Amino acid sequence: MVAKKYQIGVRKFGLVNWIGFRTLYIKEVSRFLVVWAQTLLSPLISSLLFLSVLSLALGNERGEVLGFSFISFLAPGLIAMSIIQQSFSHSVSSLMIAKIQGNITDTLFAPLSAVEVSLAIILAAVTRSIVILIISIIVFSLIVEIHIYSIFYIFIGAFLGTFILGALGFITGLWAEKFDHTATITNFIITPLSFLSGVFYSIERLPVFFQSISKINPFFYIIDICRFGFLGTSDGSIGIGLVYLTILSIIVWLISYYLYKIGYKIKS
Repeated sequence: MVAKKYQIGVRKFGLVNWIGFRTLYIKEVSRFLVVWAQTLLSPLISSLLFLSVLSLALGNERGEVLGFSFISFLAPGLIAMSIIQQSFSHSVSSLMIAKIQGNITDTLFAPLSAVEVSLAIILAAVTRSIVILIISIIVFSLIVEIHIYSIFYIFIGAFLGTFILGALGFITGLWAEKFDHTATITNFIITPLSFLSGVFYSIERLPVFFQSISKINPFFYIIDICRFGFLGTSDGSIGIGLVYLTILSIIVWLISYYLYKIGYKIKS
């Protein structure tokens, strides 16, 4: 009796389907590169507008913050806020468009595990954000004085932050049934937490109680670590922030992995 060459449900790619993973990742990266003006240029312009308006409104009237001019303090925060929002946007749009257009089945039926699909989409979101980060640093340095204290902390903060928001976007994309639902998460969670993270001010100016509240906000640590990479000074503990964000990134990714694995709102 001739043994069957292929068996349903048995993977033939080893532990990881690297070819499939790489293909999905490249597809996701290509998706934002094709419309680069919208995905890369638009967030940069938004950050520059924030910087310009606040510079004109406050000018030299605002004193130093953490030993630096207000504009030098503000620029790293605006860059960090921009990249985490774009990471969330990428993951959400990837799943929402696939669900609305009906081609989510292409991914569901592909020989890809939940680990491979979730990581490919999330890492593509991280890639988009890192590209925006690099472009923003170059452009901002031509306009304002940009300090670079540690490239390592800039990129580790950016990676952890965009990974968390990419995973959160993945979860939101699975949960949402229409774009109005994603707007709810953006308007009532992402944007408020971003503005309350110390982008525009040092939390040293807040009462002690509100400082403690701010240090629960993961966005605060994302902004703080990135700003430390630029300025070499921070509002909170960098060590605690790195541990907190690392643990949170694992937790949020595990949730995104589990929800995709069980087919939450994508399998009938």
